[in-house]
Amino acid sequence: MKMEFYKPINEVLQKYIAGYYFITPSNASKSLHYLTFPNNFFIVSVSKNIEIETGNNKITVRPSKVENIISNYVSRYISPIEVNIENVTEITIYFKPLAIHYFFEDAQTLLQQKSGLAFNPFPDFTPIMKQILEEPDRKVQQHNLEAYWISKLKYKESGLMEKIIADIQSGFKIADIAQNYNFSRQYFTRLFTKNIGKSPTEFYRIHRFRKAISKQKAINSLTELSYESLFYDQSHLIKDFKQLTHINPNAFFKNVNTNKDNIWLFI
Repeated sequence: MKMEFYKPINEVLQKYIAGYYFITPSNASKSLHYLTFPNNFFIVSVSKNIEIETGNNKITVRPSKVENIISNYVSRYISPIEVNIENVTEITIYFKPLAIHYFFEDAQTLLQQKSGLAFNPFPDFTPIMKQILEEPDRKVQQHNLEAYWISKLKYKESGLMEKIIADIQSGFKIADIAQNYNFSRQYFTRLFTKNIGKSPTEFYRIHRFRKAISKQKAINSLTELSYESLFYDQSHLIKDFKQLTHINPNAFFKNVNTNKDNIWLFI
């Protein structure tokens, strides 16, 4: 199996999609096995002629004797997921926080579930995805995939939630953000969960975790990394890493190449 990761070429799409990857069969290896760790993306996968087996934090994708196009999404997970992919063709797209609201009319319904199978948001979604999956030229695949999502983009002005996300990503405390907007903590949590699919506290914890991963390649000290990644101290960083990865940060960074674009994968 071969996995190739790309960032959007289209400058408009770059605002909404963090990246996407193609998985294709390869003579070098007939399977992929990896762990994927919590993130704040809305993840859509589309595969051809497969069957999916799900278990406790485990997903296995293998070829099916029945011809099909299967699409699914994941909006929330807080523990590592073990992924096994066996000799299949797949496209997976990572939408940034709030981005799905710019593509789907009823995104809040999707966010009520942590994940969903039989994902088919538009009448032309399945046939177009099938054409893209079967396209042999990678550059044409990229162009057609990005052109499709641009065609579904609904332009609208940034609103309150965009400001709230920016505040959280800047390191403001949840209680202070709620107070700044004159929201009770309970109302703020309901509003955030409705639009993001997870609580503000969970979103912030995952954001700090991801920030630490992105900064680690330039910082060797866990103490310095803690302060640079919005953690109160090193003990809080270690606690969050253990909760989100089930291993300590030293073990995590020993096995993850943080120079790669797809650093959410722990292969």
